Amino acid sequence: MNASIQFGSKKIVFHIEYSTRKTLGITVTPDMDVMVKAPIDSTLEKIEEKIIKKAPWIIKQQSYFLSFHPKTTKRKYISGETHLYLGRQYLLKIELSKDESVKLKGKNIEVRTSTISNVKKMMQYWYLQQAKIKYHNIAQPLIEKFKKYNVEPNSIVLREMPARWGSCTPKGKIILNPELIKAPKGCIEYVIIHELCHLIHYNHTQKFIDLQTKEMPDWEKWKSKLEKLLA
Repeated sequence: MNASIQFGSKKIVFHIEYSTRKTLGITVTPDMDVMVKAPIDSTLEKIEEKIIKKAPWIIKQQSYFLSFHPKTTKRKYISGETHLYLGRQYLLKIELSKDESVKLKGKNIEVRTSTISNVKKMMQYWYLQQAKIKYHNIAQPLIEKFKKYNVEPNSIVLREMPARWGSCTPKGKIILNPELIKAPKGCIEYVIIHELCHLIHYNHTQKFIDLQTKEMPDWEKWKSKLEKLLA
């Protein structure tokens, strides 16, 4: 069952699941959905009262998860357009050629292709290959640091995710969005550290925040950069 309340200018939509539990619980998912688990005899009025009481916390949680939602501005794949790579803007320079290649040269991303329609696909592949290399190099020393907590991801994989920069499975697999390669190194480190912290604390509790702050004291700076740069 879905319902909603108005809290100031903010509309909070929430999903209710009834069960035999004795207490009412509220969680905010990484996709910013508000989930309510309520006792079978709970009235909608009582649930709404609880939601209003917890509204500041709900909004804060949704704002926190927002940094993991890619919002990259759509770019055109034509000469003169700017494209991001590791937080820096590069001019796209397309050259018609029998050879097919994508290279970073100075302040340009140079694409040589026989067909202009191939440029987008070529650049996406180039970004993916760069992400595979860079993520591994950035993640390795961070993984070593976290071994002191007796945790280590069983794998790091790349996967396009429309609503997240990264995620961590209960079995210890860390998933990273290839689009993150467009952000500065510090932002990539932030996302990786965030997911490594999930190997110890699966939910976003205060202990999770404390651990993240311990391992990356300036994480809020990089979270903010990620939100602004790829917005």
